[in-house]
Amino acid sequence: MRLELKKFFVSTAIDYPSGLPHAGHLYEKICADVIARWHRLKGEKVHFSTGLDCHGQKIAENAKRAGLDPPKFVASMEPHYRQLCTNYNISFNDFIKTTEERHRKVVYQIFKKINEKGDIYKGEYQGLYCVDCETYYTPHEIEKGNNCPVHHKPLQTLKEESYFFRMSKYQTKLIESLKKTDLLWPVERRNEILARLEQPLRDLSVSRRSLKWGIPFPLDKKHVFFVWMDALVNYLTTIDYPNQKFKEFWPSDAHVIGRDIVWHHTVIWWSLLLSAEIELPRVISHGFINTDVGDKMSKSAGEVIDPKKLAEQFGADSLRYFLLREIPFGQDGVFSLTTLQSRVNNELANELGNLLNRTIALTEKKLGGKVSKQKTSSDLEKQLELDKISQLMDDFSFHLALREIFGFVSACNKYVNDQKPWEQSEQKATIILYNLVDALRVIAILLEPFIPNTSEKINAQIGVKKGLLKEAKLGLLEKTTVKKGPILFSKIDEKELAKEK
Repeated sequence: MRLELKKFFVSTAIDYPSGLPHAGHLYEKICADVIARWHRLKGEKVHFSTGLDCHGQKIAENAKRAGLDPPKFVASMEPHYRQLCTNYNISFNDFIKTTEERHRKVVYQIFKKINEKGDIYKGEYQGLYCVDCETYYTPHEIEKGNNCPVHHKPLQTLKEESYFFRMSKYQTKLIESLKKTDLLWPVERRNEILARLEQPLRDLSVSRRSLKWGIPFPLDKKHVFFVWMDALVNYLTTIDYPNQKFKEFWPSDAHVIGRDIVWHHTVIWWSLLLSAEIELPRVISHGFINTDVGDKMSKSAGEVIDPKKLAEQFGADSLRYFLLREIPFGQDGVFSLTTLQSRVNNELANELGNLLNRTIALTEKKLGGKVSKQKTSSDLEKQLELDKISQLMDDFSFHLALREIFGFVSACNKYVNDQKPWEQSEQKATIILYNLVDALRVIAILLEPFIPNTSEKINAQIGVKKGLLKEAKLGLLEKTTVKKGPILFSKIDEKELAKEK
C-alpha cells in the first residue's frame, strides 16, 4: 500500500509591481523558500506560491507616470520579479498574477458565497486613505500630521460610493481564533492584533467606483473590486479552489508576510474566509530589513538596495546566508555590508570552504580520492545535534539552526586539526578522511534549504547525490570518489566593499 506524503503549503504575500524589487521583497521570498525546502527535505509534498498583486490605485498611478496603461506597466515589471526568484534560487511551485483568468473566476466564486451569506451591502465611505498600502485608517491609528503609520506620508481624504463587507460581524470569532490557536506567529504580532480588536471593527469597503483598473464588480458595472477583496483570494487560486488540490493543501501551513500587513492578512482575510466558511490559514510574520538609520527598506521610503546587483557582486548564497543568519526571523534586522563581509569571510570561506578544501586535498593526496565505509567517529557524532536543528527549524529559528550547523562545521575543522591525517599512516588516514567526507555529506543536506547552490557544489566535489533529512546521519556513506572543484566562497576584500558603500 502506497503511503500518502504529508502536505505543506507555504506562500508569500504577492508583491505590488509598482517599481523594481528591493531587498525587502527578497528577504520574504528567501524565508519562505527556506521553509519550503526544509519540508521537502523532510520528504513532504510541498506547494510554494508567490506572485504579483497587479490591481489597485497604486499600480494605476505608477503606470500613468510611466506613460503606460496598467496591463503594459505590470507586464514590464513582471520579468524583474521573476528574475529575482531565479537569481536567488527561490523554488516556488506557482507564480501567480491577479490579472489571470483563473484568479478572476475564484474571486467571483468567493464573493458569491459571501454575498449569499448576506454579508455585502451598498453604502458610502469617507475616510483617511493611504494609496501606498491601499488602506483606510481611523484617527487613532494615524501618525501626527495625518500621516500614514507605515509610509509616513500625508493621507488622502476620500469620499465615495462603495459596497461593503460586514467585517464587524466576525470580530468575536476573530478574537476567539487568536486566543485559542497559534494561527498567528510570533506571539507579539498576535498580541498587537488582539489589542487593535479591542476597538470596534469597521466594515470593509470591497469596491471602488472612482477606479477603473481592477476586476469588474459583479453587482454593479460602475465598480471594480477593491484590491484586498481581490488580492487575498490568490492563495486559494494557486491551489485550484475548490477542486482536489485545494482539498489536499488547504489550509496554508505558513503564510509568510511582513509585519506591516498582518492586519490585512489576518483580520481582513480571515473575516472573508469565515464568511465563505473556509478554514483559516496560519500566518507567519517576519520583520523589516532596516537601513543603518533605522528606516524600513522599501520603494516608498526611497531606501532601495538592488538585490540583482548584490547577487552579481557577492553571490546569491552569500546574501541568503547573511540574511538568514544575521536577522532572527520574526524580528527586524539591519542590512550592513561590513557584517556581510564578516559572515562571508569567516563562516562561509574560512570555516565551510576551508573544511571542504582541506578534506578534498588530503583525500586526493593520501587515498587517491577514494573513500569507503569505516567506523564512525564518536566525537563527531556527539557534535551533530540533528534533533535540536530540526526543532529550531520547526520553531522558525533559522539563525539558531544555522549556528548549530556551523557549530558542527567547526567541530569538523577541529577534528582535522586534532587528528592530523597528513601525519598518519594510510590506514588511520582512511578512517579520518572517511569521517570528514561523510560529515560533509551531512552538512550539505542540512545547508540545502539555506544555501542550495553551495550544497550542490559540495555534493559534486564529494561525489554524492542530494540527500533527504532522514539521511543526515553519520555512517551512511558507503563509498565515493572525491574531486577537487572551485572554491566555495571568495573572500570579500576591503577595496571591493568600499566600492559598494
